[in-house]
Amino acid sequence: MCGIAGLIDFSSARPPSANRKIAVAMSDAIRHRGPDGSGVWGNAAGVWLSHRRLAIVDLSDAGAQPMATPDGATIISYNGEIYNAADLKPELEAAGYAFRGHSDTEVLLYACHLWGPAKAAQRVIGMFAFACWDEREHTLTLVRDRLGKKPLYWFKTARSFAFASELRPLLLHPDCPADIDRSSVCEYLRFAYVPAPNSIFEHVRKLEPAQILTVRVPSGKLALETYWDLRAEAERGIADPFPGSLEDAVAETERLLLDATRIRMIADVPLGAFLSGGIDSSIVTAMMQEASSNKTRTFSIGSPSAEYDEAADAAKVAAHLGTEHTSFVVTPEDAFRVIPDMGHFFDEPFADASQVPTYLVSKLARQEVTVALTGDGGDEVFVGYNRHVAANDLLARLNRLPQLARSAMASAMMALPPDKWQRLFNAVPSRLRPRSAGEKLHKLAPLLRLDEAAQYRSLISQWPDPRQVAISGTERATAIDDPGLALDIPDPVARMRYLDLATYLPGDILTKVDRASMAVSLETRAPLLDHRLVEWSFRLPSAVHLHDGKGKWLLRKILEKRVPAALIDRPKTGFGLPIGEWLRGPLRPWAEALLDSNRLRDLDLVREDTVRAVWKRHLSGEINAQSLIWPVLMLVEWHAGMLDWRSNARTNALARAC
Repeated sequence: MCGIAGLIDFSSARPPSANRKIAVAMSDAIRHRGPDGSGVWGNAAGVWLSHRRLAIVDLSDAGAQPMATPDGATIISYNGEIYNAADLKPELEAAGYAFRGHSDTEVLLYACHLWGPAKAAQRVIGMFAFACWDEREHTLTLVRDRLGKKPLYWFKTARSFAFASELRPLLLHPDCPADIDRSSVCEYLRFAYVPAPNSIFEHVRKLEPAQILTVRVPSGKLALETYWDLRAEAERGIADPFPGSLEDAVAETERLLLDATRIRMIADVPLGAFLSGGIDSSIVTAMMQEASSNKTRTFSIGSPSAEYDEAADAAKVAAHLGTEHTSFVVTPEDAFRVIPDMGHFFDEPFADASQVPTYLVSKLARQEVTVALTGDGGDEVFVGYNRHVAANDLLARLNRLPQLARSAMASAMMALPPDKWQRLFNAVPSRLRPRSAGEKLHKLAPLLRLDEAAQYRSLISQWPDPRQVAISGTERATAIDDPGLALDIPDPVARMRYLDLATYLPGDILTKVDRASMAVSLETRAPLLDHRLVEWSFRLPSAVHLHDGKGKWLLRKILEKRVPAALIDRPKTGFGLPIGEWLRGPLRPWAEALLDSNRLRDLDLVREDTVRAVWKRHLSGEINAQSLIWPVLMLVEWHAGMLDWRSNARTNALARAC
């Protein structure tokens, strides 16, 4: 795991020494992604590649980057891990390549030299974002992994092109456009992240998962292509369903998952796992423990709120599996110490509140290991979200009702505020009572008035209508709006899974884990997101994934061989914290300062009166407005931090270069 950056000076207006300083400053801005070493490479064509190294495989100088082939024809700067490098290496050796070390970087370099970046990307199993310069073709090629685990930002002007693993380094480039994209603000307020290919800044883009961007030098002509198509793979799998029995489906899933876990345990540094005690992290930990002769080191975060706390459950799973377990209970004071830094760690606005415990568990793990395996992807790949079960059951039945009946039901649900519904539900035994039942009823009610595409958008929205709060800007179409999707993927659960994998997973989950872990120089790996498992999962009908009426049936069957069902069969929680409650208590002074009327007016991105009204209702306990308030807080915090950082960094690091 590393950080990459680079630039092309089409105009040759700056001397090479100035461009080199810019490339170095850009990589230094992401030192946290690679504290173990750095490198920079440039040529007479004005192309500069820089690199920050977090040494994981081959800790020697033989793994240093940017790395060039002996003939100098191909140079690479690469972030990520290629898990099947050992399988590709003999083929490359047979083609005449002599290896200096045993890093996966060298395998990827020679694969790009021999096959070209597109074919190399198709051949590898891994997570990656890399830049490859071809001296023969005078092209710079940027490539991102299939599911979007590793990030890559870029911009182009008439005189410059630049890219980086994070947004912040680009702001150090003197030509970087830095006007806030108000449409991105709208989209952020809905989704809690800025959807690709856009960023929070106009004219700065994200490379999307499985995309290849080629830049020709000196013309600056761009070409964008895709080397793996998630939608095509989903459609292909649905058209070719697995013909075997349920037992055969479990066996094949187990085989693929065992291999996906095994190859992600390759490292020359200490290795561990995040363990929440849920199905996904437990199955990954169990397979790690089976594949290793040593005890797996596991890490978990607990909450002082019993409603959110899974530390005790994680400890029981760890004890059963025999791992070396470490847990940490997060207090409001612990959270407050790091919350103001979230705008810096997530270098564009990001507001999934689980970013806080994800950062804290990463920090905890980094004290003992350099690599941690996670259970990320289990919900998206193996049908684990409540919305998947609802799409198959509740929503499917409700959508068959006449619109008039659905509207009447919605009105009845909204007749009482969430807190009063909750008091009614408190009469139900706690083991049967849904968590935040009143809030869930209020979230379900509007869905009854919407069509299916709008229902999905509503389920994953923070502000249901960003126009109510954003001062200006217009939301752009996403995969959710594709009118042909229902025809190509007719099964509603499969369709929802596809949308999760195409939008929510890279935009929210993978962004959260990447930034939170890399802020402390920890590499995370996700076996459940092996692309072979993703392709396989679409060959299995939703009736298999939801067998016996529960999501993740396949993972449950595999896990029950290793962990008693009583230890993991409970409501889904994950790494959560009672942020909404803390905003009324210990976090209130911090929030009040950010939501000050004058400060919001000066920000000029959100409507001060709307935000203050919602904040007042939250403080009164009338509603839990965490999902509405948290995005605004993170936006204000990010904006202030980014402006200060850019001003100081450019002054200190680039005064002579620019």
